[in-house]
Amino acid sequence: MDKCRNRDAGLYVLFRKELADHFRSRRFTIVLMLIAVTCLASIYSAGMGIREAVSKEGNEFVFLRLFTSSGGSLPSFAAFISFLGPLVGLALGFDSINGERNRGTLSRLLSQPIHRDTVINGKFLAGLAVLSIMIITLGLSVGGFGIILTGIPPTLEELGRMLIFIFITIVYMALWLAVSQLFSLLFKQTATSALSGIAVWLFFVVFINLFAGLIADGIFPVTDQAGAVEILRNQRLRQGINRLSPTLLYDEAVVTILNPGVRTLGLVLLDQIEGAIPGVLPLGQSILLIWPHIVGMIAATALCFAIGYVYFMKQEIRA
Repeated sequence: MDKCRNRDAGLYVLFRKELADHFRSRRFTIVLMLIAVTCLASIYSAGMGIREAVSKEGNEFVFLRLFTSSGGSLPSFAAFISFLGPLVGLALGFDSINGERNRGTLSRLLSQPIHRDTVINGKFLAGLAVLSIMIITLGLSVGGFGIILTGIPPTLEELGRMLIFIFITIVYMALWLAVSQLFSLLFKQTATSALSGIAVWLFFVVFINLFAGLIADGIFPVTDQAGAVEILRNQRLRQGINRLSPTLLYDEAVVTILNPGVRTLGLVLLDQIEGAIPGVLPLGQSILLIWPHIVGMIAATALCFAIGYVYFMKQEIRA
């Protein structure tokens, strides 16, 4: 009992220390201001356009449209988070371990009466807490700002969808935090770990679609004489490879949860939609539709953290 109590006390002390370091760092302030300014500007632009459209189209799910609508030349709030979220996770964790090692404080930290796994657990939990506080604060601020602009309060279902959107965003950014912490263990130089994280992010955002097209066209080539079966196989393989990207999983989950009119994800044939009655999905059905996406992102986060955990526990650290 005393051993578990000492372990929890050490984890709490290290968690508070890492949390304070994050909040005092200029890097966190810069990243927070960048996301806040761009997202609030996007919400303001979308809100002005929605206000004009409410009188013409009605006020159904207006609150949710604040997160998905783009106004003018600015992308939507969800698009900004999809693009900038990985950068925030990478920025918070790329020097979590190798930065301590380069400063010579890691061996001093491990010489204290704390368990070794407390170090990596405390650093990840502190980064996760910072991400959670940032996203919850920003999401609630955007919601309040949208209510002021449109004058329409959210319904209970819209509020539930917004909270699920915040949860999905936290999971999405936690995945990139785990990736950056893993690279901080694998590489001794902080610049190398940062560039590796950015390279992985660029691959999943930009290049995976190109590789998916090459692989799908190589296995199921689509020619002028190709039938519907070959085209369908090509598209399904392309979509399956693209779904290895956390960004695509996040985008599909966000679109589904913030737009109740989305009733399916993937290819839909004409005979499947023939006779279908237009409508919206209730919240429970939307959650069931994106449940594999959420589980996939959580599993990827756990896998990256587990690999880093095992590597750190077996690593030799000298003074």
